[in-house]
Amino acid sequence: MASSSARAECTNPECNFRFPLPSNLRKSIDFCPKCKSPIRVQEQADSDKEMNLRIEKNNRPPLYVLLDNIRSTYNVGSIFRSADGAGVDKIYVCGVSPSPDHPRIAKTALGAEYSVDWEYCPNALVTAKMLSERGCILSALEVGSGAVPVFNADFPVLNKTNVLVIGNEISGIDSEILPLCSYKLWIPMAGYKRSLNVACAFSIAVYILQYSLKPVQRI
Repeated sequence: MASSSARAECTNPECNFRFPLPSNLRKSIDFCPKCKSPIRVQEQADSDKEMNLRIEKNNRPPLYVLLDNIRSTYNVGSIFRSADGAGVDKIYVCGVSPSPDHPRIAKTALGAEYSVDWEYCPNALVTAKMLSERGCILSALEVGSGAVPVFNADFPVLNKTNVLVIGNEISGIDSEILPLCSYKLWIPMAGYKRSLNVACAFSIAVYILQYSLKPVQRI
């Protein structure tokens, strides 16, 4: 995440509110938004300008994502943004999952809806069967019998396309899709709740899956 080029700080010691001040608001904000006292502006160097934050996928096997009836536009948008960062090759948007042309997707995808290839499919089970028949290796992000912690999953060297399956926020992954999955993965929880928000869980799992799989060995 790029840093702001300036910080504003309230001059009232009883308030002491400090906040980022984007360049497009520099001339329009003169007073503290909390107590209305004058602010002082401190310029800051942007340390990210010279950094190359992009990495190459090298020869890693292709990685797809199958969204099995994700309801929330915000979750889908967030999934697209994480998918872009992790280098996902394609997302299958299935069932009630809103497609990236929905106007609310952009609020969390922030442009990633244009950078990641996607396809809408009305039936997630049919799509999962199609991918399995093509030789793809499916991994389900799902709590339940037979699931292993995603950090401990013993992924082999796979020179095949891999598919991470994400299920509905309430009902989870379709029970007829699970037998098609070679792996069932879950994220360990230390607190009271049994699971994370689906978009947060996806972000963790997709990076682990992407970087646990060894690159394709070319002959």
